[in-house]
Amino acid sequence: MKRFKIAIVEDDEDERFFMVDAFNSFAGFEVVGEFGNGDQLMAWLGKQADPTTELVITDLNMPGKNGYDIISEVRSKYSGIDVVATSTSSVDATRNKCLAMGARQFLVKPDVFIHYQDYVERLYQLLSPAKSSN
Repeated sequence: MKRFKIAIVEDDEDERFFMVDAFNSFAGFEVVGEFGNGDQLMAWLGKQADPTTELVITDLNMPGKNGYDIISEVRSKYSGIDVVATSTSSVDATRNKCLAMGARQFLVKPDVFIHYQDYVERLYQLLSPAKSSN
């Protein structure tokens, strides 16, 4: 099983707690950083000579650098890091904008924090190259 090293960016502390817990309890992910906004993430990435992070999971609406800023900056500065945007919005225009900016995936957050396990499993399935059936 592929294990992705991820950083989570979410300004809501409670939601971030449940996200980190769900990702850490799934064998396919290892949380290597958690941040309250994009400014914190970018400062952390900038201090690393060779970031081991493979994936950033980011909320869209946050103070400071938001999810759109993160997609843009990570894509331009770190070719080895993918970004997954996440939001409570299920509007197609939001999803399409994130994907057009270079996000690898866009997922709608669960309505209830305790449903993050399903969210994590779904994301892993979307990221796994072995599953390709159309």
